[in-house]
Amino acid sequence: MFIFALAMKAFHLYFKKLFKYTLLTLGLFFTFLMFKIVYPYFSFRYDIDFLLTKQTILHNAIWRIAFYTHISSSLFVLLLGVFQFNESIIKNYSNLHRIIGKSYIILVLFISAPSGLIMAFYANGGIWAKTSFVIVSVLWWYFSFIAYRYALKRDIKSHLSNMYRSYALTLSAITLRTYILLLPFISNLHGKDMYVVVSWLSWVPNLIIAEFLIKKTKMYKELYIIY
Repeated sequence: MFIFALAMKAFHLYFKKLFKYTLLTLGLFFTFLMFKIVYPYFSFRYDIDFLLTKQTILHNAIWRIAFYTHISSSLFVLLLGVFQFNESIIKNYSNLHRIIGKSYIILVLFISAPSGLIMAFYANGGIWAKTSFVIVSVLWWYFSFIAYRYALKRDIKSHLSNMYRSYALTLSAITLRTYILLLPFISNLHGKDMYVVVSWLSWVPNLIIAEFLIKKTKMYKELYIIY
């Protein structure tokens, strides 16, 4: 019985480490994937992928600034978030964790979320898609803001919970493009109808998963030591 208990403990530790490195690898892969997606746009040509659907709005300087600001800043937000949840950094390099966290918050609050909100008002898909993107932009800003507020108050459980929610919405950039690629193969939706569905699928399931992780995680019990 004792040997079995030791074996189970060893298996648990191995699985935890495997899970941690799998998440890190996936995070870096998604960041690289996003870089490949956004890089062509910095040729500043208007005949590339998404911009082909925005020909009637490209003359609007506010929208163009918001677009290029959003895609560039969100790439850094995605990358910072990968390391923000790294347990080794949290435990062993607390100052680095704070720097990463503050950089993430500043980018979301002052650049990524506001530029995303501007773009949301011009979103493809009509009123329902616009509504979805407005909501996700506001929630992204809100969860990031209160996560920072809770960190200042040393309420680590609430801080971590809202960082999960914030990063879940950061990942909507990836899930949006994933659904755009997959839905034509598994549904009869196309064009505007598909984009409306994708606009909600890109972030609602992410938040549900975040809430599940919040319920299950015990990591916050170990975080108080760095604040």
